[in-house]
Amino acid sequence: MVWFLLTLGVIAYATRLGLLLAPVDALQGNVFRIFFYHVPHSMLSLLFPYVNLGASLCYLYWRRRDPLKALTADAVAIASAEVTVVYASICLWTGMLWGRVEWGIWWTWDARLTSMLLLWLLYVSYLMLRKLSSTGQTHTLAAVLSVFAAIDVPIVYFSIQWWRTQHPAPVFGGGPDTGLDPSMYPAFIWNIVSWAMWGIFLVGFRYALERRRQAFEQDAALKAIEASLELAK
Repeated sequence: MVWFLLTLGVIAYATRLGLLLAPVDALQGNVFRIFFYHVPHSMLSLLFPYVNLGASLCYLYWRRRDPLKALTADAVAIASAEVTVVYASICLWTGMLWGRVEWGIWWTWDARLTSMLLLWLLYVSYLMLRKLSSTGQTHTLAAVLSVFAAIDVPIVYFSIQWWRTQHPAPVFGGGPDTGLDPSMYPAFIWNIVSWAMWGIFLVGFRYALERRRQAFEQDAALKAIEASLELAK
């Protein structure tokens, strides 16, 4: 609860900085303020897949050696995958809003946009597999899919360096005359911090729900076994 309230406070402060106090961009005007929300969600949508990857690899390692640890890792994996989808969705949507104003179109099959859409589709597929598959190997198949999905992350990151792209060049590390005006850094940094805190909260909350669901299924399975043993007597 303390983390939740603290996160809401930081989000409110960061939003105020981004929408009201950060200076207007000289070239783009107020539409530039999308940057303070688009870029943090874009960065974090490339971070949470590696949480999912790490948890999935732990699940594959522990699934026969230590099933209880495997279930814990699996809960982290599904929680981080869901947050990846949420953050990637916000990244794509805010990017489309900016593109509609600056380019006059909602979408273009640009290398960065297309690879980001592919990342979103991969993790949507991951969640659909978890939800719809009826095989006994669902968790294992999802963990393997997670490994392949994570391969797209560096492709998204380096796409605007590897190919000619309509997407703007990197703001940081993009060469001469890149970077932010110093007056814009507080809004940018506070938004990264606030949305990272929110993502951590969502992963933790979803993890707790998943662990509760696992415990419920284990109790139900034990009761079913006990009932069958009673009938066999």
